[in-house]
Amino acid sequence: MIENQSVKEIQKSINSREISIKEVVEYYLDKIEKFNPDLNAIVLQKDRELIIKEAIQKDNANEIDKPLNGLPIAIKDLSDAVGFKTTYGFPGSKNNQPKKNSLFVNRLIDKGAIIIGKTNTAELGVGGHTINRLFGPTSNVYDPSKSAAGSSGGASSAVAAGLLPFADGTDQMGSCRGPAAYANIYGFRPTPGLIPVDHTGKKNNLPILTTPGCFAKNPNDMSILLDEIVGSDPLDRFSFDLDGLFKNQNISDKEFSAFRIGWLSNMNGEYNIEKEILEICENKLRELEKINIKVEDIKPKINNDFLWRSWTTLRAKSIYEDTLAMNISDIDSMTYQAIWEYKKGQEINSEDLQLAIDQKQKCLNQIDSIFGNFDFLALPSAQIFPFDKNLQFPTSINNIELDTYHRWLEVFILSSLLHLPTFTIPVGFNRNGLPMGMQIIARNKDDLKLFSFVSKYEKVFNYSKIKPKLS
Repeated sequence: MIENQSVKEIQKSINSREISIKEVVEYYLDKIEKFNPDLNAIVLQKDRELIIKEAIQKDNANEIDKPLNGLPIAIKDLSDAVGFKTTYGFPGSKNNQPKKNSLFVNRLIDKGAIIIGKTNTAELGVGGHTINRLFGPTSNVYDPSKSAAGSSGGASSAVAAGLLPFADGTDQMGSCRGPAAYANIYGFRPTPGLIPVDHTGKKNNLPILTTPGCFAKNPNDMSILLDEIVGSDPLDRFSFDLDGLFKNQNISDKEFSAFRIGWLSNMNGEYNIEKEILEICENKLRELEKINIKVEDIKPKINNDFLWRSWTTLRAKSIYEDTLAMNISDIDSMTYQAIWEYKKGQEINSEDLQLAIDQKQKCLNQIDSIFGNFDFLALPSAQIFPFDKNLQFPTSINNIELDTYHRWLEVFILSSLLHLPTFTIPVGFNRNGLPMGMQIIARNKDDLKLFSFVSKYEKVFNYSKIKPKLS
């Protein structure tokens, strides 16, 4: 019964007492037991009997007023959930026990969700591939030898495989968007501040680069989660409220066809992207044109050098400050990627920061002028198809050597640097059966408008009906 139900249908069945929370939880736990050993998506899990006990308690309480009543979720192992270690996949933090929950975790619990465990992440959250020395790599659901991307690859694989109804992630340099593309599901990086984060301990004034995000097989499922975790909080000075609910963003065919999309392609040849990725994205855009959506190939007047320089400066400084806050005693024990960022960030002075902020502002002005003609912009959600999961990161694309460990993630920095809400939508598969996604990018705080497009897109193309063949 549960197998083919949407989250909304499961939610309705729980509230009408047609099915018990215990049955729902057991269904997901059975799937985890069967498929997670090969996927390595969920890495820390509460004892099964304790989870079932909590489910029974919720059945007895009959809290139908709580929108997430009885729905299980595992939290990415970069966020805090009391009762679970927050390891960051880093051996030096393997015994780290948080004393309080992340803000959105509190909201999940208050709304009735059951926290069952933690999902795998890139070590210290640095890098676009979910691999670490504590738990190893997460497998791609369409080819277990391949990467699930990252750093939220555990969450995306868990959702794609049906181990969880939906999942949270965090996104700095594509950490929700890349994993969604590699899993044929929807991944959302909202405008920073929409999902609040406790910034009270932050001593710097760096721009916010990282935001919580989320995954689901379809937007309707995601809306059930989003509506309960978004909105302002006194502990987040950047947080804000939206004028509406995600679940209510239903638009007509006529409204859908009125949208205008600017296709950025490979950013005037600046981005090194596998040819077949561009072809798959362009084929999907042509399908959108057939239903009267205006799609225009554009040569964006964006200074890509400013984008890259501003981003790498601010990112390195941010990671450096975060590393200091974590009190890591032995910097050399971190991964190559984290050490690279730390050392770069260590050398950045106030003049460097001001230059990066000035460059960012110039890019903001440039993107604002582009949005004057379009509702959304589109970019591929990856530059390379899923690669060997045992690699730390790709070193070349199209036989061209990459100059940094993260140059293969360049397609993500536009949204991240300029605080633009962005969805990865599924767009198809390559000749080897590996999935790909495309970023749909909106203006700052246009999250509801973006969601309305994505929700209608799924109703038209039904990508959620495509499921991986798990062994």
